Amino acid sequence: MQQPPPYVPQGGAPPPAAMVTKVELTISCQGLRDADVFSKSDPICVVYSTDSGRMQELGRTERIDDTLNPKFQKQIVVDYHFEEVQKLAFHVFDIDDHSNDVKQADFLGKCEATLGQVVSAANYKKPLDYNGANYGTISVQAQEQGGMQKCVKMTLKGVKLDKKDFFGKSDPFLEFHRQLIDGSYALAHRTEFIKNTLNPRWRPMKINTRRLCDNNPDTVIKIDCYDWNSNGTHDLIGSCLTTLADIEEARPGKAWALVNPKKKSKRGYRHSGEVVIEEVEVLREYTFLEYIQGGCELNFVVGIDFTGSNGDPRDTSSLHYLGGRTPNQYTQAITAVGNVIQDYDSDQLYPAYGFGARLPPTWQVSHQFSLNGDPANPDCHGIAGILGAYQQCINSVQLYGPTNASPIVGSVAKMAREALHQQQAKEYYVLLLITDGILTDMDQTIHMIIEASELPMSIIVIGVGDADFEDMERLDSDDKLLSLGTRVAKRDIVQFVPFRDFKNATPARLAACVLDELPGQVAEYFNSKRCHPPTEPETNREPPPSYYRAASSVSVMSRHG
Repeated sequence: MQQPPPYVPQGGAPPPAAMVTKVELTISCQGLRDADVFSKSDPICVVYSTDSGRMQELGRTERIDDTLNPKFQKQIVVDYHFEEVQKLAFHVFDIDDHSNDVKQADFLGKCEATLGQVVSAANYKKPLDYNGANYGTISVQAQEQGGMQKCVKMTLKGVKLDKKDFFGKSDPFLEFHRQLIDGSYALAHRTEFIKNTLNPRWRPMKINTRRLCDNNPDTVIKIDCYDWNSNGTHDLIGSCLTTLADIEEARPGKAWALVNPKKKSKRGYRHSGEVVIEEVEVLREYTFLEYIQGGCELNFVVGIDFTGSNGDPRDTSSLHYLGGRTPNQYTQAITAVGNVIQDYDSDQLYPAYGFGARLPPTWQVSHQFSLNGDPANPDCHGIAGILGAYQQCINSVQLYGPTNASPIVGSVAKMAREALHQQQAKEYYVLLLITDGILTDMDQTIHMIIEASELPMSIIVIGVGDADFEDMERLDSDDKLLSLGTRVAKRDIVQFVPFRDFKNATPARLAACVLDELPGQVAEYFNSKRCHPPTEPETNREPPPSYYRAASSVSVMSRHG
């Protein structure tokens, strides 16, 4: 069984682009400053993006008359990108006329936050700052747009399909299309093709219902069955129509007749074979944000390469040199990734390890040691704590070797395995591994990664310096799952990038690249294990009036760099 090559098929369309996650911000304030003499303030809240130091208005609430405790109905809709630090500012004004001109209004207070902080809190609450003093509080709740998500898991087979090949049978594959408002169709899913058979059985498939039918149970779904040809001119065997409602009610054995439009007028023609359901299940599927807002936390762990190939830390050419005007690559990598992850870990305690150095007083080589010098407790407080421990450690150990990463990978996998016993999606581990060269224990590390692929864990590997990292690309198995001998990983959990590719880019660009796949890995893992969030997220709240949705829908997708 093989995947069809990329192409625009007859009657089809290219795979759809990834859908942007939109969140609705609901705002309320308590105990505002009273700026009016004969009545109370008439507050309005304006939300700004402050990325790159520039303030850009994203939207504003309605004005509410005569209250110091407003509960705004109008929601601000923004695009959410996990891999970015999206800085927001909330400014509250007292507006006494109907012009809504904040330049003429009385300022009541402000607060700043990242969108990550807001979405990871059930109810983000912070004091409002007015000229250095606290006057009242602001509360912000974030909810993902789109409501409850489902996915269809099913196994299908073809029965007595038409023969299309002159010297063989057919090489069939399926395409699923959702009908759009104008009656046209958009591709939602494509299966692999199976060589030389008229009775194929396709691999089990999982399709998100938002992609399949926009979560509408009555949207028409067209299933096309094609005979694959290497030149890209695939022959249509036949098509059938169904809906999500039909699929949800289906039982094993249900069959859809495939009809070829070119043969319909022929006398005696019935169909060109059938697509039959062997197994079908429609499941509740949680999104990354639903897991985060339901109480799941990302546990950040750092592993740093202290091998001799980094160079003497006292030398300006060393990758560990700390005296330059620009932070070294290790510091930049930790800061870029940590600044994003920290919003999703409430205790701000991060285990940080080194490997490949000789440690005092015995000067034995260690492949896993605590940066803070405490073997019993490797936790560092905040990203600043990691950097402080790293700077202190680099002056107290001797860089040596070899470059063995498997002990740290195994240690984090042990933590993740313990979290797995909770039977809920409470914790997911993210290991940031920074190294200057090829791993000496590559096979052992691959073995550990394959084991970790069954655990709530992902690994980010950043290669610093100018080494040849070609062998490291093997760990990042985007094209096919990582394997060693007969063992194959259950899923792709590694993202590798060379730091040199981002030397002239902002730290945000590096973070965006290495963290882009993480939300999908988290949601894919917990959904595959049928793990619910610790707290069921709110998904059925009544949406705001369409006027407010349209008026406040603004993008914060300002990519850095």
